[in-house]
Amino acid sequence: MTAFRFQRFNRAVARLLAVAGLFAVQSGCATYYSHYAIFPAENSQGEPRTVRLSWDTAEYPGWWFASDRSTPLTLETQCSERVWRLYDESHADAESCGQGIRACGQGTLDRLVQSRQAANSGNLCMSVNPADSRAQIADISGRLELLVACEPVSPVQGVGKDAVNVDYIRASTVPYTVYSRKAPRGSFNARPPRFERSVCDSD
Repeated sequence: MTAFRFQRFNRAVARLLAVAGLFAVQSGCATYYSHYAIFPAENSQGEPRTVRLSWDTAEYPGWWFASDRSTPLTLETQCSERVWRLYDESHADAESCGQGIRACGQGTLDRLVQSRQAANSGNLCMSVNPADSRAQIADISGRLELLVACEPVSPVQGVGKDAVNVDYIRASTVPYTVYSRKAPRGSFNARPPRFERSVCDSD
């Protein structure tokens, strides 16, 4: 290997090591947390249910150049197989039905409560902290507002043994006020409680 090629090789290796070191330092500076909220609400049929919200964050010191990051927010309703994902502008998969923290409808599954029309991918079905168009999941500090504008076209899909419950939290013109908990990821209290299934079996 000539001296020129050797120098180029050394520079390339140095750049790769610098990039790898940057990612390592960036990852090392983050503190990881799990967040969840459990609260009572009715589903679209007026049945009392427990609703669960959950997400994870990577938080950086104020002096660090990286911004805090989060996973999408997951919303689940007791006794239902329907799982909602709410995104914000920091997520590559964010949908285009609105700004802030949101989830869009699926035309075959959802409809807008006010108009009774099918809610497609351009219609906003759920939003968190709806008054803030720049809201991000990573900035939620323990209290949030959840606005639900849709309902399922049918609370159950299929018939007989193939029937699946796809109902979810009831729509409301006034946002639900929800309080969340935060714990270091992987700690004993980082996992949200499981749903009680006995109420589903009795329906």
